[in-house]
Amino acid sequence: MLFILASLAAIAALFVHINAKKKFNKAEATFSLIGFLVALFIAFAQLFTVIPAGHVGVIDFFGNVSDNTLYPGVNLVNPLANVVKFDARTQELKEEMTVPSKEGLSVQLEISLLYSLSFQNANKIYKTVGEDYVDKIVVPQFRSVVRGVTSKYEARALYTAEREKLAKQIEQELTTLVGPRGVTIEAAALRKITLPPGLTASIEEKLKAEQESQRMQFILEKERLEAERKKIEAQGISDFQKIVSQGISEQLLKWKGIEATEKLANSPNSKIVVIGSGKEGLPIILGGDK
Repeated sequence: MLFILASLAAIAALFVHINAKKKFNKAEATFSLIGFLVALFIAFAQLFTVIPAGHVGVIDFFGNVSDNTLYPGVNLVNPLANVVKFDARTQELKEEMTVPSKEGLSVQLEISLLYSLSFQNANKIYKTVGEDYVDKIVVPQFRSVVRGVTSKYEARALYTAEREKLAKQIEQELTTLVGPRGVTIEAAALRKITLPPGLTASIEEKLKAEQESQRMQFILEKERLEAERKKIEAQGISDFQKIVSQGISEQLLKWKGIEATEKLANSPNSKIVVIGSGKEGLPIILGGDK
């Protein structure tokens, strides 16, 4: 529309300029010339459009939407067409809602959805949904999916590590619904969960009991392993003693006794050595300096 108005203004200014020159009216001719140049510049500028970074443009020519989308930067377009600009950057949708659990309990949930518009499918979503696609498809589908998923889980699952699994399921189901329309789901994060007070206390007690049970199992397993270690150690000592006892003979003992006697006899503390008077014929050592 602006292109048409600027073009008409340029034609009118040119017409005034020509008439002013014929009448030798220099002031009117000068002003009309300036008006002509300004209007011509405005009309020429309509041949180009600037798409900001992180945005995408859709060309709507009197209801005929082009299959080609405009990417960030300067783009040459039909001056008579309307360029609709969409924000394709990551957007955050925050929702606070009351959702049902598998047991039928009401849970207060605060959840964030990160999504973005696909560059390639911007024209599709403009043709099928419109510029307010967030309010028409993203928000309703998001709320519906969250309630549907939470109803499959017990309330305690929202309070434990299973919440990550729940969030992932919300993301997957929502992607199935709005992904083909041109909306990319990046993440669904559970920010805050408020359970009924009595249920919260019950869950905390149960988790505490489970942790205590796991701790006792760890202690029992540790004691079992320690008992097993001692058993193996005792078995090793027993086997060693058997091997040593089998290797010691009467002749070896006598020989070791003779060697010990020789060492004692050579010791400066030895006094009297009686040969052959001891048990098994071993020497007897009597006396000795302290």
